[in-house]
This record gives sequence, C-alpha cells and structure tokens, in this order.
Amino acid sequence: MQFNPKRLASTAAIAIAAALASAAALAAYPDKAITIVVPTAAGGANDAMARTIGQAMSQVLKQPVIVDNKAGANGAIASEAVMRAPADGYTLMLGYIATHAMNPALQKLRYDPVKDFEPVAMVGSSATLMVANPKVKANSAKELVALVKASKSPLSYASAGNGTAPHFAAEMFKLSTGVDLLHVPYKGSAPAVTDTIGGQTEVMFPSLFTAIPYVKSGKLKAMGVAGSKRSELLPDVPTLKEQGIADVDVSQWYAIFAPAKTPRPVLEQLNKVINEVLADKAVAKRLEDHGAEVETMGLEQMRSFMANEQVKWKQVVQAARLKAD
Repeated sequence: MQFNPKRLASTAAIAIAAALASAAALAAYPDKAITIVVPTAAGGANDAMARTIGQAMSQVLKQPVIVDNKAGANGAIASEAVMRAPADGYTLMLGYIATHAMNPALQKLRYDPVKDFEPVAMVGSSATLMVANPKVKANSAKELVALVKASKSPLSYASAGNGTAPHFAAEMFKLSTGVDLLHVPYKGSAPAVTDTIGGQTEVMFPSLFTAIPYVKSGKLKAMGVAGSKRSELLPDVPTLKEQGIADVDVSQWYAIFAPAKTPRPVLEQLNKVINEVLADKAVAKRLEDHGAEVETMGLEQMRSFMANEQVKWKQVVQAARLKAD
C-alpha cells in the first residue's frame, strides 16, 4: 500500500476530533435527564427508595432524574434493559441482592451481574424480617417451629420469586429448624405481601424496608429478625438467633448500577454525588423510616463487595441444595 500523508493526516484529525468530542461530552455530563430503572412496580419500597435518591440527585446535578419501573421476571426485565442501554451514564438501575447476587447464583440468566454492569454506589441495606398472617397461632419464630412440628402439616410461605431474598431466607430457615414450609413464589414482593396479609399464604421473609408499614398497621405480625441484630424500628422483636435459630442471616442490600463500559469519570462523578445525597440527614431519615439503613462505598470497595457476594450466595445454594421451583 502506498504511503499517503494526506490520508494519514485526515485519519489523525478524525481521531483527535472524536477524542475531543468524547472529552467534551464527559465534561458536560450530565446535560440531560438521567433515568433510574427500578425492577419493581411503582408504589413499592424499592420505588420509594429510587424516587427519594433521584429527587436528591437532581438537585445536585441540576438535571431531572426520572424513575422508570420495569417490573417482572424477578428483576430480569429491568436488568436486561439496563444491560442493553448506552453506556453513557444516563441509564442507571437500582439493583439489589436478588437481581445481582442471589438469583444469578440459583439459575442461569441472560445477563451477567459482573460482566454486564458497572457498580456505581451502595445505597443501603435492610434486615430481613420473618412475618406471618395475624391468624397464625404463633407469635414468634420459635413458637411457629413448635406449631409446625406439632401439627405435622406444613405452612405455606410466599416469596417474591425464585432466587429472591425471601426465598433464600425461608429455605435457610427450613434447613436450620428442620420444619417443612411450602414455597409459593410470586412475581414480586407486592403480590406476595398482599396474599400473606389476606391469608392465602401464611409466612413470608420480606425486607424490613418492605414489611415495616404492614407490621406497624397490624396487617402482619413480626416473628423475628433474620439478621445479626435487632432493628431500632422494632426493638422488641428478637432476632432468630436469640430464639435459638442459627445461620439465617440475610441482610438485603440495594445499590446503583450502570451498563458495562460506562466511562470511569462518569462512574466517579455518580459515586460522589450519590454518596453526597445519602449523607444528607433528611434523605437518610426518609430511607431509615422505611427500614433501610444507609450505607456508602467507593467504586473499588463496590467491586470487591460484588465479587464477594457472587461467591457467598453460590456457596449458600450448594450448601442448602436450593433449586429453582
């Protein structure tokens, strides 16, 4: 091929122009609305969390932050939508322990929680709470174990779907106590909670974030905290460990993710902004009132945390011999 200096100069000019345009775009970020995709229906706990954070982010970034609810398939619909979105920082996802750790550990999905996403920022965590329909003739997890063993008839438990935290917690509870509970998976927490309140199912292990309004209103009764400590919101409810039930510690975390290959400067800016809004006492109070304890991490800490979560829940699946129903 004959050397053509004009063509070389033209190619170099195009490359420089592209690099400058990219740098300008990053410098201007964000210059339009940002969307946070939520893998659950509007009106739920995750939706409330996303809207609280989004509203605070918009005030800092001076751009609208829109919440887009894409419920279904245990978070897979939302996850796949964000995975395919442009990696430019304008489409984010409020993921959580089920979408990015538990469900992938239990079954093969069309997205990879590590390869297809960039962890942006931790938001917080919420203890898992064992609850029951008020008509269940037990007022604690310990009493429920005795009830089931005496009746020799299993109670039914609702979950938000296979691979969700309520599913894992209940199966770990079964493994620890030896009681038989019948799994009834739903397409999300909302219908699972509704049917537990209505008595179609009897027991559930939702996050405290999800359960607290129904416990306070008396529609559900708290049986025990599936965590390492009692909740300040329900100080009289003992942990399962306090009731003699060990190895059922499921802390449900929530985090912001972006599509893979989102530019590092954008990730750094988002991490800084989200950590900043979570440090605001009013924002933290709104989340804590719903049962979510604010927790923040840097980008590298997030990467390490996510890698550990993948290993942890795969080991739980193997130890408990869990299978997707």
